[in-house]
Amino acid sequence: MTRALLAALATLATLLGLLALSPSPALAADAPEPPGAAATGLHISDGRLLEGNGNDFVMRGVNHAHTWYPGETRSLADIKALGANTVRVVLSDGHRWSRNSPEDVAAVVADCKANRLICVLEVHDTTGYGEDAAAGTLDHAADYWISLKDVLAGEEDYVIVNIGNEPWGNTDPAGWTAPTTAAIQKLRGAGFEHTIMVDAPNWGQDWQNVMRTTARQVYDADPTGNLLFSIHMYSVYDTAQEITDYLDAFVTAGLPLVIGEFGGPADQWGDPDENTMMAAAQRLGLGYLAWSWSGNTDPVLDLAIDFDPARLSSWGERVFHGADGIAETSREATVFGTTAPDTRAPTAPGAPTASGVSPTSVTLTWPAATDDIGVTGYDVVRVDGTAETPAVSATTTTVTVPSLTAGTRYTFAVYAKDAAGNRSSRSATVTVTTEEDTGTPGAGCSVGYRVAGEWPGGFQGEITLRNTGTAAVDGWTLGFAFAAGQTVSNMWGGAPAQNGSSVTVTAASYTSAIPVGGSVTVGFTGTKLTSNPAPTAFTLNGTACTTGS
Repeated sequence: MTRALLAALATLATLLGLLALSPSPALAADAPEPPGAAATGLHISDGRLLEGNGNDFVMRGVNHAHTWYPGETRSLADIKALGANTVRVVLSDGHRWSRNSPEDVAAVVADCKANRLICVLEVHDTTGYGEDAAAGTLDHAADYWISLKDVLAGEEDYVIVNIGNEPWGNTDPAGWTAPTTAAIQKLRGAGFEHTIMVDAPNWGQDWQNVMRTTARQVYDADPTGNLLFSIHMYSVYDTAQEITDYLDAFVTAGLPLVIGEFGGPADQWGDPDENTMMAAAQRLGLGYLAWSWSGNTDPVLDLAIDFDPARLSSWGERVFHGADGIAETSREATVFGTTAPDTRAPTAPGAPTASGVSPTSVTLTWPAATDDIGVTGYDVVRVDGTAETPAVSATTTTVTVPSLTAGTRYTFAVYAKDAAGNRSSRSATVTVTTEEDTGTPGAGCSVGYRVAGEWPGGFQGEITLRNTGTAAVDGWTLGFAFAAGQTVSNMWGGAPAQNGSSVTVTAASYTSAIPVGGSVTVGFTGTKLTSNPAPTAFTLNGTACTTGS
């Protein structure tokens, strides 16, 4: 992304008041079942990017503007030396810039492999084209990839195909889904088995939440299920909660996502501190690719000044050497290994025991698992019959599970994992019932409810919870009832459960804490009949709340 385009986008964002947009509904929680992911090479399974041997692969890397600086032949070696495991390489199909020939692309792939980097190849010519040209430019890009089929054949272990960079500006959902699915199916019809990456609309930033709400439709249109979504996080994302909301929506839905571009100094063009993005990506196990190595028209975006790895900018220092940066979190693809990769899973952890049971949390402890290389962490899951729901992850054998509902029976189990991504079999389970909530001393609450928008048969609502008591809230359950047959369809900021007219909402991890005098907001979409009156009474952890605006 060039400086001129970024500056224009920042101005456009201000003029359109994008920062005031309400969040769109989260994606549906049920993970899609692909018709059949690629059996070999990089591929998607259960919303995660895996190598051909089944190991998790999390991209940690940078973008490199190869099509404009083809003579910078040392770049990939320098990027690798700083710890990256992936590079996203800018190419041109000749639509706007000089076309990269098959011979040049073959050399790029060879350079990536020589430097033990997974290679994301992307066509940059689609950037900034409006809706009228959307289908044509992405179709043109698909034809370019097909012209490279002989070059890319057999490289599924090493190459990801990013069809087109930031293809469209303001667009309705069909303006993104139709040309995107057509291009994907065109490549699959031509025999491409590679992982395909698709960028969000709105110059990759999805400020209208089009990709967030229609990604499943596009994913299901790929007959192989080998599809990866890419969000470019620039000036649209102002707060840690906005970043977390967006990334969490894809993880919850079991849909694969990577931060394909982000970058710049803190608060550049209204950006948040990009450290937040790296930390969130690490927590969720998502990849990120920083913009960009060097040669930007605006040098504040250069990671390395004048392509010199010994002269990292402040931005480069943060990306490569920050607490959540590449050097701290990168793992090389095992396909480059000179010895047999680690495919042995850890032993199952011992049976967990429960302690510290409260109305909203429980502490679990279990005997450690063992592994021939070493256990790196544990995943705690809730078990309900044959279904499992992720609860919390830990690097130790003791963890507190938050955001539970008072007086509720839960069953938990634990998995161990190692550095290669191998996961153990499941531990034995433990069942515990949280305590009844008898009210918190000093508790007090106020609830504001508003309808943010309505349409025939549906509406979008917003609930703001305020802690008016004298003690902080750590974990909460909200209760209320609809009066006219309304139902909750999707929710962000909390997890809903509805029985008839009664609704209970359990806090999400990022909304569970409400300090004294503080507030959190939960948004949702719902269905309605002819009328849509607001609920008249609310409880928070069993305490009746006052109502207000």
